[in-house]
Amino acid sequence: MTLIQSDSPIIIDGLILTDHELEVPLDHGSGEGPSIKVFAREVAAPDGVDRPFLVYLQGGPGHEAFRPTRHPWSPGWLERALQDYRVLMLDQRGTGRSTPVGDLAGLTPAEQVKYLIHFRADSIVADAELLRHALGVDRWSILGQSFGGFCALAYLSQAPAGLREALFTGGLPPVGRPVDDVYRATYERMMERNRRYYETFPRDRDRVLALHSLLGSRDVRLPGGDRLTGRRLRQLGIMLGMSDGAERLHYLLELPPESPAFLRDVEAELGFSRNPLYAIIHEACYADGVATRWSGERVQPDPFRERVELFTGEHVFPWMFDEYRALVPMKEAADALADFPWPRLYDQAALAANEVPAAAAIFADDAYVERRFSEETASLVKGLRPWVTNEYQHNALRVDGDRVLDRLIRLARRLE
Repeated sequence: MTLIQSDSPIIIDGLILTDHELEVPLDHGSGEGPSIKVFAREVAAPDGVDRPFLVYLQGGPGHEAFRPTRHPWSPGWLERALQDYRVLMLDQRGTGRSTPVGDLAGLTPAEQVKYLIHFRADSIVADAELLRHALGVDRWSILGQSFGGFCALAYLSQAPAGLREALFTGGLPPVGRPVDDVYRATYERMMERNRRYYETFPRDRDRVLALHSLLGSRDVRLPGGDRLTGRRLRQLGIMLGMSDGAERLHYLLELPPESPAFLRDVEAELGFSRNPLYAIIHEACYADGVATRWSGERVQPDPFRERVELFTGEHVFPWMFDEYRALVPMKEAADALADFPWPRLYDQAALAANEVPAAAAIFADDAYVERRFSEETASLVKGLRPWVTNEYQHNALRVDGDRVLDRLIRLARRLE
């Protein structure tokens, strides 16, 4: 295990950036076999280079951490974080400057499966622990957004001794629940999001139906070469879980349907080609000791099967591995992973005995992480202080990060 640190920090607008790269085993369970690289960027204020660490666990799966800037502050919560911490932006394994997951060319489907089973939250936590030891840190705090919250709960389960505080936003996952429960709940949320969308933009229903008719009769190609199909168009509903998602979707749909702007924007919103790990591992993130068996496809309600104008949400389907060129090379592996008996992610006994100060923002109307299940999980974690609010959608940390982070810190420290 070799830690490589940048020779000298980079200073950008008063932010002191130090890069870290660590070689870790692909398979932490055996410690044998190939190694991969994990990258993290340390961000500190000039007067805060000795402050305790806050490790940021990004949403996803399959997305790297933010690249920080100060004018304007990005991410928006960074200014508040640097008052108390140095921030460690972790590119979770398979993302960003960590060893990326592409199409795994040259591997057989069986070899792809053997590789891909090591990219869930449990492996990310093991990476973080190796990095903590390599940096000589006794304990650090963690902030998990969305899927990053799944990683944070796994951290509390498997390595709580390394933690000072655990903060969650939009990311308290269900524990021990069948995956089908998760996707039934998300379809219920998406049905309501569709209702609200067409109530706000009633003319868009005819526009969407006309688009489906066009895509069924003509071969419309996206800039990357993939065909834009009706079911692919419906995946734009993933936007509806964000506070500004309905407006952004409307503005996209009002563009001429074969214009470069429309086609490029559709392709950009459906970023499965940029981050293929998302499609491959998404359902597995919820598999707490079960196989998923393409849950999102199996439990899809009849209205979504029958009414093409209904947008789907954060759902992954087997047909995507036929239509997304970047995913085709992993089609057989994706089918095998759907039948894979995933191990448990969370230790309920460890959570019940938790001694790490913890707080979680739970969004009452979250379209991605069901509130009911998050509240159930909050009750399982000893000492965790939930903040259930209808003020925000899933992207609260992005749109009002300073306030959200400050409230979580105060809750975890029992200052309110």
